[in-house]
Amino acid sequence: MQKQPALVLPGAVQMRIKSSQNSSGERLSQTKSMVLPEPDTLQKPINRHRRNQSQHNIDGSVGPQTVLKGEYLNKAKIAEGGKKLRKNWTSTWVVLCSNQLLFYKESKQEAVANLKPGGKADGVDLCGAIIEWTTEKSSRKNVVQITTLTGQEFLLQADHFPTICKWHDALKKAVDSLSSGPGGKSCGRVALNRSNSTECLPRPTCEATKPKPKETKSEHRRSIMFKLNYSASDSADKNGVKNRLKKFISRRPSMKTLQEKGLIKDRVFGCHMLTLCEREGTTVPRFVKLCVDEVEKRGLEADGIYRVSGNLAVIQKLRFLVDQEEELDLGDSQWEDIHVITGALKMFFRELPEPLFPFRFFDLFVEAIKIKEPTQKVQAMKKLIHQLPKPNHNTMKLLFHHLRRLLTKSKENLMSTQGISIVFGPTLMWPEFESGNMEVNMVYQNQIVESILIECVEIFGPGGM
Repeated sequence: MQKQPALVLPGAVQMRIKSSQNSSGERLSQTKSMVLPEPDTLQKPINRHRRNQSQHNIDGSVGPQTVLKGEYLNKAKIAEGGKKLRKNWTSTWVVLCSNQLLFYKESKQEAVANLKPGGKADGVDLCGAIIEWTTEKSSRKNVVQITTLTGQEFLLQADHFPTICKWHDALKKAVDSLSSGPGGKSCGRVALNRSNSTECLPRPTCEATKPKPKETKSEHRRSIMFKLNYSASDSADKNGVKNRLKKFISRRPSMKTLQEKGLIKDRVFGCHMLTLCEREGTTVPRFVKLCVDEVEKRGLEADGIYRVSGNLAVIQKLRFLVDQEEELDLGDSQWEDIHVITGALKMFFRELPEPLFPFRFFDLFVEAIKIKEPTQKVQAMKKLIHQLPKPNHNTMKLLFHHLRRLLTKSKENLMSTQGISIVFGPTLMWPEFESGNMEVNMVYQNQIVESILIECVEIFGPGGM
């Protein structure tokens, strides 16, 4: 007996199709609700296209969308919660995502090459951050400052300006996109949760009506407000300060008036030789004569005379009194140390605006000392010395005859011609511009003074002033 096929009603077919569609939809909804896989779950290989987009973190987990691929930049953290930190520059692998900036110790390729597990990144939330160029926080060039709402401050720097400019523009764009959403600034991170429902996962938003605490105000904003207030008050008082200065200068007495009243006295130390002698009405400065007379009176036999240094504080005291008083008694007990007087005399010659051997004669004396024939050398030196201005010539004559008498006591004071020339060579002459070798010039200076000291009588004649 042939078996008849079963009759299938159209309604039953429609019910079976509908139920099949519903079950498929349920499975689809359950599949879609799986937002994050378990860490132990084996993942499918990533296709080449997605790998090239660099949408995965260094440890392989899915993260926020990458806006700017990683690159090595110099980073320094200078503030944490409004508290300043010590600046320490480090080279860091930086990755810019849609809502945060990530810092890695090394790039993904280096981590794989070194067979290290994925490095943990330090993230900076860009929600409400301030991105700006800065030249005050670092002496380096091409520096960008990042200030977050939580009081963190970072510096990013690159030696190549187009590189840091690219990051600056990308950071500004990322911050602007976070703050351009409806309802105010959007929060920096999406909350991902596991759910069995088919509802969409909402993106939390920052409350626009929530007042910001005053403590989170960045240091940069405070500094800007201070500068604005200061510049406003400064500009308001600028004209008044200028007017007061003009009135003060116009009422200020002249130098001549102050000198006539005795409030300002003419200096001795640091005064030009011609000016000083003209003011005193002499051809040898009065202070030089006083020092020479005092040394010859009680210092010719002093051990290391002119070589041993005196107490600098006492020498400065003597210098101050010479500049302020007309009469000075070097025989006073406070000047008992003869090396103080010799130190003050050497200081007087060193502080002359133009040395005792004038600048224009320096090269001429050097050329004369190079003459090998002794008689011609002495005559050349004598001719140059007699061409000097009278105050320079007479002062030089007094000084060299004094040093000559000092050498007669060389057994007692242990000073030689060479020792005196080493002391007075750089004290009495130096070039106007140090264009040559200083060591070579010093050799010539010592030789010139030694030669004049040896031929003192031949050059200046017998006796002193």
